[in-house]
Amino acid sequence: MTRYDAVEAGSYRLAREISLGGLVSWRDAVAPYFLPGRTVLDLGAGTGLFVRAFREWFPEVSVVAVEPSPAMREASGLPMLVGDAGAIPLPDASVDVVWMSTVVHHVRDLAAAGVEFRRVLRPGGVVVLRSLFRERHSGIGLFRFFPEAVRGMPGFPTVEEVADGMGFAVQRLEAIPQVTASSLADKASTVRQESDTLLRSLTAAEFAAGRERLRAAAAVESGPVVDHLDLLVLKTVGAV
Repeated sequence: MTRYDAVEAGSYRLAREISLGGLVSWRDAVAPYFLPGRTVLDLGAGTGLFVRAFREWFPEVSVVAVEPSPAMREASGLPMLVGDAGAIPLPDASVDVVWMSTVVHHVRDLAAAGVEFRRVLRPGGVVVLRSLFRERHSGIGLFRFFPEAVRGMPGFPTVEEVADGMGFAVQRLEAIPQVTASSLADKASTVRQESDTLLRSLTAAEFAAGRERLRAAAAVESGPVVDHLDLLVLKTVGAV
């Protein structure tokens, strides 16, 4: 999984974190899996956005955060365990949900991750992913301003590659809306090249030109910025 330094971690929290109000559709989408008494593993928890969200939304659910990057763990200000998808520091059959938000494209060995997921999941447990997939990126508004960022898409897996690579079956696939920013002006003020996998594929000139297009649009357009990421729920093969 990708490692981050302190500057990147701080930039990530500034540019990528979304208000809980902007994520209410995600709260509703995952609610069927976050039932009272269950344990959720937030794997690749980053700066802790969803750790905080889940604790507010689902106070009767236990959330365990695992993050490989020391800089991200420090930026989060939250207690987190050290580990990654290939080495989860939890006992066998200890969680009901493995949650990963915009992380799966960083996992290089999907088969090893699948082995670990099956090990830590209790019977009936699921893997719940919030992600962008290579064949499903039309709901991301970033490409309107940074069209060259599509070059970064080959670094993202397809839904089939993830499911087959991990050895799981697809239970649910749905695009979920989120309010990424309150306005284009807000988005323009926080956009950072180093905080986004797709934007890191741009040259400095391409990023600067895209930021100018974003600022120009922000001067004449109002309203929230709504993007769609996919919810992918995976179940063990043969599970109902």
